[in-house]
Amino acid sequence: MTYRLAMLLTTGLALLTLSAAGYATASAAEAGPLQVLKTFALGGEGGWDLLTVDPQARRVYVSRATRVMVIDADKGTLLGEVADVNGAHGVAVVPELNLGFATAGKDKAVVVFDLKTFKTVKKIPAGPKADAILYDPASKKVFAFDNSGGGITVIDPAALDKAPVTLAVPGKLELAVADGAGRLYVNVEDKSEVVAIDTKALKVLAHWPIAPGEEPTGVALDAAHKRLFIGCGGNAKMIIVDAETGKVLGNVGVGKGVDGAAFDAQLGLVMIPNGRDGTLSVIKEGPAGEFKVIQTLKTATRAKTVAADPTTHRIYLPGFVAGADGKDTFALLVIGSAEKP
Repeated sequence: MTYRLAMLLTTGLALLTLSAAGYATASAAEAGPLQVLKTFALGGEGGWDLLTVDPQARRVYVSRATRVMVIDADKGTLLGEVADVNGAHGVAVVPELNLGFATAGKDKAVVVFDLKTFKTVKKIPAGPKADAILYDPASKKVFAFDNSGGGITVIDPAALDKAPVTLAVPGKLELAVADGAGRLYVNVEDKSEVVAIDTKALKVLAHWPIAPGEEPTGVALDAAHKRLFIGCGGNAKMIIVDAETGKVLGNVGVGKGVDGAAFDAQLGLVMIPNGRDGTLSVIKEGPAGEFKVIQTLKTATRAKTVAADPTTHRIYLPGFVAGADGKDTFALLVIGSAEKP
């Protein structure tokens, strides 16, 4: 009896150990500081690309192939749409002028629209494949980036009748970030480099290679520590770059299908969406100055782009989720702190 009892206890303990190990493996990807707080099922036809958060107006602008969806950031309701944005890619807003700017890549234009009515105000010629776009508060200019070698279209939002300026930056330009103090950084996908630009002088300051990163797309900035976090779709890496010198400080492996990046200074987290994997890599700086993935959060199919709200410390990802009928439907995921939902 003693032998048999010992064997049963040993076997049970082994099974319990295996079960616990299996649970740890299965749940490791979910455990961490962030969680999916809300899922806003929006539906609608067409693919999507970049999105922008307007924290003051509590809106999220999502490009959807031929239009821009305007969504209540808190309720998830559709407030309206900006129509006739053929080949929609990115959106920038200038609240003080009540104007929005959306790239229409197939029309080689930037669509200017009214933030209250969502009606088109003007169409401004841009590069052959106008893609990402941002508003720089330091220079008070809008910068639209061409993904086919057409450089950067610079628009004065306070003088829409004035012809835009083109700043020559060779290569397939991807996402960019401004530091608010007169510098802008844009990824060049086919050259695997990041370009630093003086937004007031409209001058290229430097071209920085980002090896071992390949095909950079998403970029985020830690302004306080002057660091760039660059998501590379070519080889599933995040590259950390000194924003003053261009020196590569390190790299972290992430998932597949990267096309965006976000940083939250209060949380101290970098977030890289992996569209092919349907996950979000959550990265934090360690005590020795190293960066490592501390969480791989399950998100949604094709959730590859991201936008952060600096006031609520929540981030938004568009992707496919299963609808009530079991079929995939377009949705907007809201992700935030697991401690304070």
